[in-house]
Amino acid sequence: MSIDDPAHLNAVDTLYSDHHDWLVRWLRSRLGCAHNAADLAQDTFTRILASRDATTVCEPRAYLTTIAKSLMVNWYRRQALERAYLDALAHIPETEVPAPEQHLIILETLHEIDRMLDSLAPKVRQAFLLSQIEGLKYEVIAEQLGVSLGSVKRYMQQAFRQCLLLM
Repeated sequence: MSIDDPAHLNAVDTLYSDHHDWLVRWLRSRLGCAHNAADLAQDTFTRILASRDATTVCEPRAYLTTIAKSLMVNWYRRQALERAYLDALAHIPETEVPAPEQHLIILETLHEIDRMLDSLAPKVRQAFLLSQIEGLKYEVIAEQLGVSLGSVKRYMQQAFRQCLLLM
């Protein structure tokens, strides 16, 4: 079934008309902001529209809240990352602050790195961060993680592979 299938479009239309207002209220009660709630509700329906399973939904509100919760988690992560970036900017000399037009590029890059790190298995991510952020040698990382040196090398290969895919 394609996303332009009439049955799929009809199912999305019905889902939207029957539950959009409810979803916006549900999101607003969790976010405390009508604008953000409306944006996330639209993102929820956009994701459903792009999917292929709207015709098989048995519990529409459970389905909507599952998608909306996932989007909300991503939204909170983006907000936290942006706050951390702005906080870091506040602590550097004014002469080193990037130009305003660079802010969006930097934030998008940070979001891509965050997604890449999130896609890694926990030990791979931990090994990568210990190496790249803490500057630890592989032997020390192996000791801290309780794994072999060979495992750390494999973890780093996986992480660097993901970095290359990101580039």
